[in-house]
Amino acid sequence: MPRPFIPRDKYARRAAKEGFLARSAYKLQEIDGKFHLLRPGRRVLDIGCAPGSWLQVASRAVGPSGLVVGVDLKPAQFVARNVRTFVCDVTAPRFDSLVEPFAPFDVVLSDAAPSTTGIRDRDQAASLALCERAAEIGRKLLFPGGSFVVKLFESGDTAAFRKRLTRSFRRVALFKPAASRDRSYETYLVAVGKR
Repeated sequence: MPRPFIPRDKYARRAAKEGFLARSAYKLQEIDGKFHLLRPGRRVLDIGCAPGSWLQVASRAVGPSGLVVGVDLKPAQFVARNVRTFVCDVTAPRFDSLVEPFAPFDVVLSDAAPSTTGIRDRDQAASLALCERAAEIGRKLLFPGGSFVVKLFESGDTAAFRKRLTRSFRRVALFKPAASRDRSYETYLVAVGKR
């Protein structure tokens, strides 16, 4: 009889034990614990939502009076009464028509990442392009005062991207959750107070 798979990473083991679909749930919990973005009744857009761990965290936080809309290239594995999900590329023309009926949002989250090649410069450039698209969505679909969270691969362009966000948000902070892998060069920009 084959032995059951036991995750080696402590966050992955904890996620399996606590019923989260991925270890990334703890990243969003840490971000929210520091910045207090998710509250009952809020409307949240989750870009790059599959498999659905951020949907799980956001759904619990906003409660039955809130709404979480998730979009990814792959189907999400989480279903709840206050969650709607779509399979769509965020760069596709139909993206706006799918999510705009639920807008405006209090929070736009993006844990999306490009398919990586292992070529660091190329991966960083692809990550930045995805971040720019997520920021464009945030600027368009957030309520005034809303918040935006985006994952990016740190590079020489990180500071310039952060500075561009300060034109649209009152405060922009760089944050690396403890749940991020040590060897990972991912980090998060958290922008609050959409102008």
